[in-house]
Amino acid sequence: MHLLETKIVHEKTGWRVDFVGDDGEAVSIKVADGHAASEDEAIERAKEVMVQLTAYGTRGGGRSLNPYDAASNGNFDDDEPLLDTRH
Repeated sequence: MHLLETKIVHEKTGWRVDFVGDDGEAVSIKVADGHAASEDEAIERAKEVMVQLTAYGTRGGGRSLNPYDAASNGNFDDDEPLLDTRH
């Protein structure tokens, strides 16, 4: 999903932040008033929640192998050899 638009609405119980993609997909995050006092804070908190959730969605929906794996963004250096490479 490539982010196309971010919509934010203040509701009775807090903020709703919608991240809308160019293909019509959307992700909604509810942020309690206690975690954000403004639209900008609500968007930042919603981004933090998305990052935290990403760690749980690795490995085909399975759990991360270890804390390093959970924190990895998957951008491995192309010039680094694979762990099992033998010379």
